[in-house]
Amino acid sequence: MESIEKVIDEKIQGKALVTENKPENSKKLFIESYGCQMNMNDSEIVASILDKEGYNTTQILEEADLVLVNTCSIREKAETTVRRRLQKYNAVKKVNPKMKVGVLGCMAERLKEQFLEEEKIVDLVVGPDAYKDLPNLLEEVSEGRDAVNVILSKEETYGDIAPVRLNSNGVSAFVSITRGCDNMCTFCVVPFTRGRERSRDPKSILEEIQSMVDQNFKEITLLGQNVDSYLWYGGGLKKDFKKASEIAQATAVDFAQLLDMCATEFPKTRFRFSTSNPQDMSLDVIHTMAKHKNICKYIHLPVQSGSNAMLKAMNRQHTREEYMELVDNIFKIIPEMALSQDMIVGFCGETEQDHQDTLELMEYVKYDFGFMFAYSERPGTLAGKKMDDDVPADVKKRRLTEVIDLQQKHALYRTQQHLGKVEEVLIEGTSKKDPGQWKGRNTQNTVIVFPKEHYKLGDFVNVKVEDCTSATLIGKAVGYSENN
Repeated sequence: MESIEKVIDEKIQGKALVTENKPENSKKLFIESYGCQMNMNDSEIVASILDKEGYNTTQILEEADLVLVNTCSIREKAETTVRRRLQKYNAVKKVNPKMKVGVLGCMAERLKEQFLEEEKIVDLVVGPDAYKDLPNLLEEVSEGRDAVNVILSKEETYGDIAPVRLNSNGVSAFVSITRGCDNMCTFCVVPFTRGRERSRDPKSILEEIQSMVDQNFKEITLLGQNVDSYLWYGGGLKKDFKKASEIAQATAVDFAQLLDMCATEFPKTRFRFSTSNPQDMSLDVIHTMAKHKNICKYIHLPVQSGSNAMLKAMNRQHTREEYMELVDNIFKIIPEMALSQDMIVGFCGETEQDHQDTLELMEYVKYDFGFMFAYSERPGTLAGKKMDDDVPADVKKRRLTEVIDLQQKHALYRTQQHLGKVEEVLIEGTSKKDPGQWKGRNTQNTVIVFPKEHYKLGDFVNVKVEDCTSATLIGKAVGYSENN
């Protein structure tokens, strides 16, 4: 997994999902999500399944018949928050004993025993592959039995459930193309919580995108723990591809082909994808991006460390040199490409030289943005079991500060490259700082703000960049773009 942390958007943590209520639904569901965009996406799938079971969503915890919390195992903070929320639910349960509480997602998979045995609050524990089983599990609960399904499925990809997406900005939507992960990075818990990697049928992906386009969404992000290793050969786990028939192997669809299909079939829709893994990133993908104007020129390409010793300890399947060569090739094919990083500082055994290697790699690439963390041990991971978290906290803190400071410098350098240019921007919403301004993003994923004038949400507009900070471009619209 490319540390999916980067998509942990603090603003949406713990927000209750709101969907369109149906008058015929008599029961109320309160569902809140923590963690990455995949989790937010999963909550929408759950709402869609329960909608058919007679549940409308509510934002009022006290009136809910069923309370679900979709959890994340990546960071300690998320787990602590969820435990606090469970205490809150317990207090409400005393007043409303009919209310049922369920824990979904990655933490459910990891802590199923504790949840049911130690914390009597929880009636239902559902792992990330078992959402289709919810109706049966709820029946068990209504008959007074605890219900657990954390079985990680070999084929579940949710290809045939269209998630409800009503609480987004109405402009950009997310479509999951793979689930699970085969990369056993030692710091990461995803392969254990989300299971082995499997890809979704391209036909179901294109159908879901079509339904998004019909609802007027203008930008689609293809999501997966590791999108580059997308491989559809008729179903089944990625690792079993070698056992497939010759015809299945010959007609398989990889990520570059899927991307090409999406961009060709929907020329007016903008496409992004996340997350990429350097070891699986093929140059075919870059050539496909170069071929289509509607595929955004931005790749989140996590490296985690610039030191070969650390990359090895993390079980990343690439070296520093291979990563740099990949970056060289990307810039050769698409000079205007924007790249972002994930960086873990202070991993087990990291020396001062390892840290310097990371800073040097950053100088080499000059990332547009980054998501940087000091290492903290996650239970259930290989590093947690086998490695010594031996870098002192104050050293981690200093190294993290150095990495963040350098990233700030590069971010400003990158935004300055846009000054004076006219760039296509998709309007995504009102600027937080100034209600008289729109905000959107250019193809490189950089946020740009400009006066609203007569333009509307969802318009593609050409904006002349006049000023910038290290995170934001500031400009003025000069007209609609040809994509409008």
